[in-house]
Amino acid sequence: VQLQASGGGLVQAGGSLKLSCVASGANFRQYTVAWFRLAPGKEREFVSGIRYNHATYYDDSVKGRFTISRANAKNTVYLQMDSLKPEDTAMYYCASGSRIILSQVGAADAYDYWGQGTQVTVSS
Repeated sequence: VQLQASGGGLVQAGGSLKLSCVASGANFRQYTVAWFRLAPGKEREFVSGIRYNHATYYDDSVKGRFTISRANAKNTVYLQMDSLKPEDTAMYYCASGSRIILSQVGAADAYDYWGQGTQVTVSS
């Protein structure tokens, strides 16, 4: 499985961006897909995840502002980011795995495949 993340960019605070994560390979609909982010000087953190049954999960810092969704026919997961804040500035990575149980959705070590990242910069 290969993942290709895109959609990052520079936006003013309060603005919106939509990230896409396109996966190659079969059985995508069975995979859990998540977004993580890495900001300078900080540890990688979980942002949002979506399981095979479309159940969604969010870190508290983005709840109510970000929306994750998936289009299995397109092998794609989206992250709609609204009301962006300067503290959302980071490199965003998508990751996927086929054997991730519910308690592991937010754990980076549980994911087998990672995309190359897309930069999101929010100016104040």
